[in-house]
Amino acid sequence: MCPSVIPRGPGATAWSPETVTTDPYNAETPAAALTEPVTPAGALFVRDHFAVPRTAPGAWRLRIDGAVRAPYDIGLDELAALAHREFDVVLECAGNGRTSMTPTPPGLPWGQRAVGCVRFAGVPFRLLAERAGVEPDAVEFVFTGADSGSVHGRPTAFRRSLPLSVALHPDTLLATHQGGAPLTAGHGAPVRLVGPGRFAVADVKWLVGARAVTRPFEGVFQTEEYVYVDARGVPEGPVGPLRVKSLITAPEPDEDLRRGRAAVVRGRAWSGDGVPVRRVEVRTVPEDEPEAGAAAGAAVGWRDAALEEPSGPYAWTGWSLRWTPHSPGRYRVLARATDARGATQPEQAPWNAQGYGCNTVAAVDVVVV
Repeated sequence: MCPSVIPRGPGATAWSPETVTTDPYNAETPAAALTEPVTPAGALFVRDHFAVPRTAPGAWRLRIDGAVRAPYDIGLDELAALAHREFDVVLECAGNGRTSMTPTPPGLPWGQRAVGCVRFAGVPFRLLAERAGVEPDAVEFVFTGADSGSVHGRPTAFRRSLPLSVALHPDTLLATHQGGAPLTAGHGAPVRLVGPGRFAVADVKWLVGARAVTRPFEGVFQTEEYVYVDARGVPEGPVGPLRVKSLITAPEPDEDLRRGRAAVVRGRAWSGDGVPVRRVEVRTVPEDEPEAGAAAGAAVGWRDAALEEPSGPYAWTGWSLRWTPHSPGRYRVLARATDARGATQPEQAPWNAQGYGCNTVAAVDVVVV
Protein backbone atom coordinates (compact mmCIF):
# COMPACT_ATOMS: atom_id res chain seq x y z
CA MET A 1 0.00 0.00 0.00
CA CYS A 2 1.19 3.47 -0.80
CA PRO A 3 2.03 5.22 2.50
CA SER A 4 -0.28 8.10 1.59
CA VAL A 5 -3.35 5.87 1.20
CA ILE A 6 -6.01 6.70 3.79
CA PRO A 7 -7.32 3.68 5.77
CA ARG A 8 -10.64 2.31 4.58
CA GLY A 9 -13.69 3.45 6.50
CA PRO A 10 -16.48 1.39 8.10
CA GLY A 11 -18.20 -1.00 5.69
CA ALA A 12 -15.27 -1.13 3.28
CA THR A 13 -14.03 -4.50 2.02
CA ALA A 14 -10.92 -5.85 0.30
CA TRP A 15 -12.66 -4.90 -2.96
CA SER A 16 -13.22 -1.26 -2.00
CA PRO A 17 -10.99 1.37 -3.64
CA GLU A 18 -8.32 2.69 -1.28
CA THR A 19 -8.69 6.43 -0.72
CA VAL A 20 -5.73 8.65 -1.55
CA THR A 21 -7.47 12.03 -1.15
CA THR A 22 -10.99 12.91 -0.03
CA ASP A 23 -11.57 16.35 -1.57
CA PRO A 24 -11.68 15.75 -4.43
CA TYR A 25 -12.04 12.01 -4.07
CA ASN A 26 -9.20 9.94 -5.52
CA ALA A 27 -8.62 6.27 -4.82
CA GLU A 28 -6.54 3.29 -5.96
CA THR A 29 -7.83 -0.05 -7.17
CA PRO A 30 -7.45 -2.61 -4.35
CA ALA A 31 -4.87 -5.32 -4.92
CA ALA A 32 -7.51 -8.08 -4.82
CA ALA A 33 -9.34 -6.60 -7.81
CA LEU A 34 -6.24 -6.58 -10.01
CA THR A 35 -6.28 -10.37 -10.07
CA GLU A 36 -9.46 -10.25 -12.18
CA PRO A 37 -9.32 -10.14 -16.01
CA VAL A 38 -11.87 -7.30 -15.92
CA THR A 39 -11.86 -4.90 -12.97
CA PRO A 40 -15.27 -4.57 -11.26
CA ALA A 41 -16.68 -1.07 -11.51
CA GLY A 42 -16.99 -0.76 -7.75
CA ALA A 43 -13.29 -1.53 -7.29
CA LEU A 44 -11.81 0.59 -10.10
CA PHE A 45 -9.51 3.50 -9.21
CA VAL A 46 -10.98 7.00 -9.27
CA ARG A 47 -9.26 10.17 -10.49
CA ASP A 48 -11.23 13.38 -9.99
CA HIS A 49 -9.98 16.94 -10.32
CA PHE A 50 -13.15 18.65 -9.12
CA ALA A 51 -16.44 17.75 -7.43
CA VAL A 52 -18.57 15.16 -9.21
CA PRO A 53 -21.29 16.86 -11.29
CA ARG A 54 -24.76 15.32 -11.18
CA THR A 55 -26.71 15.18 -14.44
CA ALA A 56 -30.02 13.34 -14.75
CA PRO A 57 -29.90 11.05 -17.82
CA GLY A 58 -33.01 12.68 -19.26
CA ALA A 59 -31.43 16.14 -19.02
CA TRP A 60 -28.08 15.20 -20.57
CA ARG A 61 -27.13 16.81 -23.88
CA LEU A 62 -23.91 16.70 -25.90
CA ARG A 63 -23.08 19.70 -28.07
CA ILE A 64 -20.98 19.07 -31.20
CA ASP A 65 -19.78 22.30 -32.79
CA GLY A 66 -16.75 24.31 -33.88
CA ALA A 67 -15.23 23.61 -37.29
CA VAL A 68 -18.17 21.54 -38.50
CA ARG A 69 -20.77 22.24 -41.19
CA ALA A 70 -23.84 21.38 -39.11
CA PRO A 71 -23.50 21.85 -35.33
CA TYR A 72 -26.09 20.02 -33.26
CA ASP A 73 -27.05 18.64 -29.84
CA ILE A 74 -27.85 15.03 -29.05
CA GLY A 75 -29.60 13.51 -26.04
CA LEU A 76 -29.14 10.16 -24.34
CA ASP A 77 -32.14 8.44 -25.93
CA GLU A 78 -30.96 9.36 -29.42
CA LEU A 79 -27.42 8.27 -28.59
CA ALA A 80 -28.68 4.94 -27.24
CA ALA A 81 -30.40 4.22 -30.56
CA LEU A 82 -27.11 4.30 -32.48
CA ALA A 83 -24.84 1.32 -33.14
CA HIS A 84 -22.83 0.31 -30.08
CA ARG A 85 -19.50 -1.42 -29.59
CA GLU A 86 -18.08 -3.14 -26.51
CA PHE A 87 -14.50 -4.09 -25.64
CA ASP A 88 -12.03 -4.24 -22.77
CA VAL A 89 -9.68 -1.30 -22.20
CA VAL A 90 -6.76 -0.76 -19.82
CA LEU A 91 -7.50 2.44 -17.93
CA GLU A 92 -4.39 3.92 -16.31
CA CYS A 93 -3.84 7.32 -14.74
CA ALA A 94 -0.84 9.10 -16.25
CA GLY A 95 0.52 9.60 -12.72
CA ASN A 96 0.35 5.91 -11.80
CA GLY A 97 3.61 4.92 -10.09
CA ARG A 98 4.64 8.50 -9.35
CA THR A 99 5.94 7.54 -5.89
CA SER A 100 8.46 5.21 -7.56
CA MET A 101 10.33 8.18 -9.02
CA THR A 102 13.29 9.71 -7.16
CA PRO A 103 12.89 12.40 -6.07
CA THR A 104 9.10 12.05 -5.99
CA PRO A 105 7.54 14.72 -8.23
CA PRO A 106 4.60 16.78 -6.97
CA GLY A 107 1.12 15.44 -7.60
CA LEU A 108 -1.14 12.75 -6.22
CA PRO A 109 1.00 10.14 -4.43
CA TRP A 110 -0.09 7.19 -6.55
CA GLY A 111 1.44 3.79 -5.89
CA GLN A 112 1.11 1.23 -8.70
CA ARG A 113 -2.65 0.70 -8.57
CA ALA A 114 -4.20 3.68 -10.38
CA VAL A 115 -5.04 1.20 -13.13
CA GLY A 116 -7.61 -1.40 -14.14
CA CYS A 117 -9.05 -3.19 -17.15
CA VAL A 118 -12.58 -2.04 -17.94
CA ARG A 119 -15.28 -3.40 -20.25
CA PHE A 120 -16.76 -0.32 -21.86
CA ALA A 121 -19.73 -0.16 -24.24
CA GLY A 122 -20.78 2.86 -26.23
CA VAL A 123 -21.17 4.61 -29.55
CA PRO A 124 -18.18 5.42 -31.77
CA PHE A 125 -17.71 9.20 -31.67
CA ARG A 126 -16.94 9.03 -35.36
CA LEU A 127 -20.65 8.47 -36.13
CA LEU A 128 -21.60 11.75 -34.48
CA ALA A 129 -18.72 13.69 -36.05
CA GLU A 130 -19.67 12.44 -39.53
CA ARG A 131 -23.21 13.67 -39.01
CA ALA A 132 -21.87 17.12 -38.10
CA GLY A 133 -19.55 17.22 -41.12
CA VAL A 134 -16.01 18.01 -39.98
CA GLU A 135 -14.39 20.85 -41.92
CA PRO A 136 -11.20 19.96 -43.84
CA ASP A 137 -9.04 22.38 -41.81
CA ALA A 138 -9.95 20.83 -38.43
CA VAL A 139 -6.96 19.32 -36.60
CA GLU A 140 -8.39 18.26 -33.21
CA PHE A 141 -11.55 17.77 -31.23
CA VAL A 142 -11.69 19.40 -27.79
CA PHE A 143 -13.84 17.43 -25.36
CA THR A 144 -15.44 19.17 -22.37
CA GLY A 145 -16.68 17.61 -19.14
CA ALA A 146 -19.40 19.00 -16.90
CA ASP A 147 -16.95 19.24 -13.98
CA SER A 148 -15.17 22.50 -13.26
CA GLY A 149 -13.16 24.30 -10.60
CA SER A 150 -10.06 26.39 -10.00
CA VAL A 151 -6.62 25.48 -11.35
CA HIS A 152 -3.62 27.75 -10.71
CA GLY A 153 -6.08 30.35 -9.42
CA ARG A 154 -8.13 30.34 -12.62
CA PRO A 155 -11.66 28.96 -13.06
CA THR A 156 -11.76 26.22 -15.68
CA ALA A 157 -13.83 23.34 -16.96
CA PHE A 158 -12.10 20.02 -17.57
CA ARG A 159 -11.15 20.00 -21.24
CA ARG A 160 -8.78 17.78 -23.16
CA SER A 161 -8.20 17.41 -26.91
CA LEU A 162 -7.46 14.49 -29.20
CA PRO A 163 -5.84 14.65 -32.64
CA LEU A 164 -8.44 14.29 -35.37
CA SER A 165 -7.15 10.86 -36.37
CA VAL A 166 -7.60 9.59 -32.80
CA ALA A 167 -10.94 11.27 -32.18
CA LEU A 168 -12.35 9.78 -35.40
CA HIS A 169 -10.88 6.32 -34.87
CA PRO A 170 -13.71 3.76 -34.87
CA ASP A 171 -12.66 2.55 -31.39
CA THR A 172 -12.95 5.98 -29.72
CA LEU A 173 -16.23 5.69 -27.86
CA LEU A 174 -18.88 7.74 -26.15
CA ALA A 175 -19.24 5.17 -23.40
CA THR A 176 -22.54 4.73 -21.59
CA HIS A 177 -21.93 1.36 -19.92
CA GLN A 178 -19.18 -0.25 -17.85
CA GLY A 179 -19.14 -3.95 -17.06
CA GLY A 180 -22.60 -4.39 -18.57
CA ALA A 181 -24.27 -1.74 -16.40
CA PRO A 182 -24.82 2.00 -16.88
CA LEU A 183 -21.88 4.15 -15.84
CA THR A 184 -21.89 5.28 -12.24
CA ALA A 185 -21.60 8.96 -11.30
CA GLY A 186 -18.03 8.46 -10.08
CA HIS A 187 -16.96 7.03 -13.41
CA GLY A 188 -18.51 9.67 -15.64
CA ALA A 189 -22.26 9.01 -15.94
CA PRO A 190 -24.19 9.38 -18.05
CA VAL A 191 -21.56 9.54 -20.84
CA ARG A 192 -17.78 9.60 -20.89
CA LEU A 193 -15.22 9.58 -23.66
CA VAL A 194 -12.99 6.51 -24.03
CA GLY A 195 -9.83 6.73 -26.15
CA PRO A 196 -8.39 3.20 -25.94
CA GLY A 197 -4.64 2.78 -25.58
CA ARG A 198 -4.08 6.25 -24.11
CA PHE A 199 -3.60 7.50 -20.57
CA ALA A 200 -6.97 7.99 -18.89
CA VAL A 201 -6.82 11.79 -18.87
CA ALA A 202 -8.01 11.50 -22.47
CA ASP A 203 -11.19 9.78 -21.32
CA VAL A 204 -13.14 12.90 -20.37
CA LYS A 205 -15.87 12.07 -17.85
CA TRP A 206 -19.35 13.66 -17.69
CA LEU A 207 -18.97 14.63 -21.34
CA VAL A 208 -21.06 17.61 -22.49
CA GLY A 209 -19.14 19.13 -25.41
CA ALA A 210 -17.08 18.17 -28.46
CA ARG A 211 -15.66 21.05 -30.50
CA ALA A 212 -13.63 20.70 -33.70
CA VAL A 213 -10.77 23.21 -33.78
CA THR A 214 -8.38 24.36 -36.49
CA ARG A 215 -5.34 24.86 -34.27
CA PRO A 216 -3.91 22.82 -31.39
CA PHE A 217 -5.79 23.31 -28.14
CA GLU A 218 -3.87 25.14 -25.38
CA GLY A 219 -6.07 24.60 -22.33
CA VAL A 220 -4.81 24.03 -18.77
CA PHE A 221 -5.08 20.24 -18.94
CA GLN A 222 -3.37 20.13 -22.32
CA THR A 223 -0.39 22.45 -21.99
CA GLU A 224 0.14 22.99 -18.23
CA GLU A 225 -1.06 19.79 -16.57
CA TYR A 226 -0.58 16.27 -17.99
CA VAL A 227 2.52 17.36 -19.86
CA TYR A 228 5.93 15.70 -19.88
CA VAL A 229 8.38 18.30 -18.52
CA ASP A 230 12.04 17.32 -18.34
CA ALA A 231 14.47 18.01 -15.48
CA ARG A 232 15.41 21.36 -17.05
CA GLY A 233 11.77 22.47 -17.04
CA VAL A 234 11.37 22.10 -20.81
CA PRO A 235 7.92 20.84 -21.90
CA GLU A 236 8.06 17.79 -24.16
CA GLY A 237 4.38 17.59 -25.04
CA PRO A 238 1.16 16.25 -23.52
CA VAL A 239 0.89 12.68 -22.28
CA GLY A 240 -0.62 10.38 -24.88
CA PRO A 241 -0.35 6.62 -25.45
CA LEU A 242 0.19 4.23 -22.57
CA ARG A 243 3.73 2.98 -22.03
CA VAL A 244 4.59 -0.72 -21.90
CA LYS A 245 4.21 -1.90 -18.31
CA SER A 246 3.69 -4.90 -16.05
CA LEU A 247 2.18 -5.46 -12.63
CA ILE A 248 2.82 -8.33 -10.20
CA THR A 249 -0.38 -9.58 -8.56
CA ALA A 250 1.15 -12.64 -6.82
CA PRO A 251 2.98 -13.14 -4.59
CA GLU A 252 1.88 -10.26 -2.40
CA PRO A 253 4.40 -7.85 -0.84
CA ASP A 254 6.17 -9.43 2.17
CA GLU A 255 4.37 -12.74 1.62
CA ASP A 256 6.01 -15.78 3.23
CA LEU A 257 6.95 -18.50 0.72
CA ARG A 258 8.13 -22.00 1.57
CA ARG A 259 11.63 -23.14 0.66
CA GLY A 260 11.49 -26.00 -1.84
CA ARG A 261 7.81 -25.44 -2.62
CA ALA A 262 6.76 -24.11 -6.03
CA ALA A 263 5.15 -20.68 -6.06
CA VAL A 264 3.42 -19.05 -9.01
CA VAL A 265 4.49 -15.53 -9.90
CA ARG A 266 1.72 -13.92 -11.92
CA GLY A 267 0.45 -10.56 -13.04
CA ARG A 268 -0.74 -8.30 -15.86
CA ALA A 269 1.03 -6.49 -18.69
CA TRP A 270 -0.09 -3.92 -21.25
CA SER A 271 1.05 -1.30 -23.72
CA GLY A 272 -0.44 1.64 -25.65
CA ASP A 273 -2.25 2.21 -28.93
CA GLY A 274 -3.40 -1.40 -29.11
CA VAL A 275 0.18 -2.69 -29.45
CA PRO A 276 0.28 -6.26 -28.05
CA VAL A 277 2.61 -7.46 -25.32
CA ARG A 278 4.96 -10.07 -26.78
CA ARG A 279 7.07 -11.01 -23.78
CA VAL A 280 7.14 -10.86 -19.99
CA GLU A 281 10.31 -11.86 -18.13
CA VAL A 282 10.70 -12.59 -14.43
CA ARG A 283 13.80 -12.49 -12.24
CA THR A 284 14.19 -13.37 -8.56
CA VAL A 285 17.02 -11.62 -6.73
CA PRO A 286 18.24 -12.57 -3.23
CA GLU A 287 18.54 -9.54 -0.97
CA ASP A 288 22.23 -10.26 -0.33
CA GLU A 289 23.15 -10.54 -4.03
CA PRO A 290 25.87 -7.94 -4.77
CA GLU A 291 24.61 -4.94 -6.70
CA ALA A 292 21.22 -6.59 -7.17
CA GLY A 293 19.59 -3.41 -8.35
CA ALA A 294 22.21 -2.70 -10.99
CA ALA A 295 21.99 -6.27 -12.23
CA ALA A 296 18.24 -6.02 -12.74
CA GLY A 297 18.69 -4.77 -16.27
CA ALA A 298 21.12 -7.51 -17.28
CA ALA A 299 20.05 -10.54 -19.31
CA VAL A 300 21.36 -13.05 -16.75
CA GLY A 301 18.66 -14.57 -14.56
CA TRP A 302 15.60 -13.43 -16.53
CA ARG A 303 13.10 -16.18 -17.39
CA ASP A 304 10.20 -15.99 -19.84
CA ALA A 305 6.73 -16.14 -18.32
CA ALA A 306 3.80 -17.85 -20.04
CA LEU A 307 1.38 -15.37 -21.60
CA GLU A 308 -2.40 -15.63 -21.67
CA GLU A 309 -4.47 -14.52 -24.65
CA PRO A 310 -5.86 -11.02 -23.99
CA SER A 311 -9.57 -10.41 -24.52
CA GLY A 312 -8.86 -7.75 -27.15
CA PRO A 313 -6.27 -5.32 -28.51
CA TYR A 314 -6.71 -2.82 -25.65
CA ALA A 315 -6.97 -5.29 -22.77
CA TRP A 316 -4.14 -6.36 -20.54
CA THR A 317 -2.32 -9.68 -20.88
CA GLY A 318 -2.16 -12.13 -18.02
CA TRP A 319 1.16 -13.87 -17.41
CA SER A 320 2.60 -16.43 -15.00
CA LEU A 321 5.80 -18.32 -14.10
CA ARG A 322 6.50 -21.09 -11.59
CA TRP A 323 9.37 -20.44 -9.20
CA THR A 324 10.76 -22.80 -6.57
CA PRO A 325 13.02 -21.00 -4.09
CA HIS A 326 15.69 -23.25 -2.60
CA SER A 327 17.30 -20.98 0.00
CA PRO A 328 15.71 -18.98 2.82
CA GLY A 329 15.91 -15.21 3.01
CA ARG A 330 14.43 -12.09 1.49
CA TYR A 331 14.03 -11.91 -2.27
CA ARG A 332 12.97 -9.29 -4.75
CA VAL A 333 10.74 -10.57 -7.54
CA LEU A 334 11.08 -8.51 -10.74
CA ALA A 335 8.98 -8.46 -13.92
CA ARG A 336 9.42 -6.59 -17.17
CA ALA A 337 7.25 -6.53 -20.30
CA THR A 338 8.20 -6.02 -23.95
CA ASP A 339 5.68 -5.07 -26.62
CA ALA A 340 5.47 -5.82 -30.34
CA ARG A 341 7.33 -2.60 -31.20
CA GLY A 342 10.30 -3.71 -29.07
CA ALA A 343 9.69 -1.28 -26.20
CA THR A 344 10.74 -2.77 -22.84
CA GLN A 345 10.18 -1.53 -19.31
CA PRO A 346 13.28 0.28 -18.07
CA GLU A 347 14.95 -0.34 -14.74
CA GLN A 348 14.34 3.33 -14.01
CA ALA A 349 11.83 5.47 -15.88
CA PRO A 350 13.05 8.85 -17.13
CA TRP A 351 12.31 11.41 -14.41
CA ASN A 352 9.92 14.20 -15.35
CA ALA A 353 8.72 17.16 -13.33
CA GLN A 354 5.08 16.10 -13.05
CA GLY A 355 5.72 12.39 -12.53
CA TYR A 356 3.91 10.96 -15.55
CA GLY A 357 4.36 7.73 -17.48
CA CYS A 358 6.35 5.82 -14.83
CA ASN A 359 6.80 2.30 -16.21
CA THR A 360 9.77 0.95 -14.28
CA VAL A 361 10.36 -2.77 -13.89
CA ALA A 362 7.73 -4.18 -11.49
CA ALA A 363 9.06 -5.37 -8.13
CA VAL A 364 7.73 -7.20 -5.07
CA ASP A 365 9.72 -8.19 -1.97
CA VAL A 366 8.99 -11.58 -0.39
CA VAL A 367 10.40 -13.80 2.38
CA VAL A 368 11.36 -17.44 1.87
CA VAL A 369 11.17 -19.46 5.10
